[in-house]
Amino acid sequence: MKLVNIGFGNMVSAHRMVAIVSPESAPIKRLVQEAKEKGTLIDATHGRRTRAVIITDSDLIILTYLYPETVANRVEDDYEDEEEVTNE
Repeated sequence: MKLVNIGFGNMVSAHRMVAIVSPESAPIKRLVQEAKEKGTLIDATHGRRTRAVIITDSDLIILTYLYPETVANRVEDDYEDEEEVTNE
């Protein structure tokens, strides 16, 4: 299981991520509000502005202050590291 750092020492399982999206569109804002009401929202922003919303396969919604591209690059870097280890 690979964990991805989403800021402030918080980690998310890379294998459980379905999407990393920007929080600015109306459908994503509704998704975040619904998750908050259902109790399936995890706010990992530490009071900072939300820049990415991570959607998991277990219907958890995770907010982070990192940009979506940053989170995606960290996931990609972890997979490249995993491939190097398996090829050796």
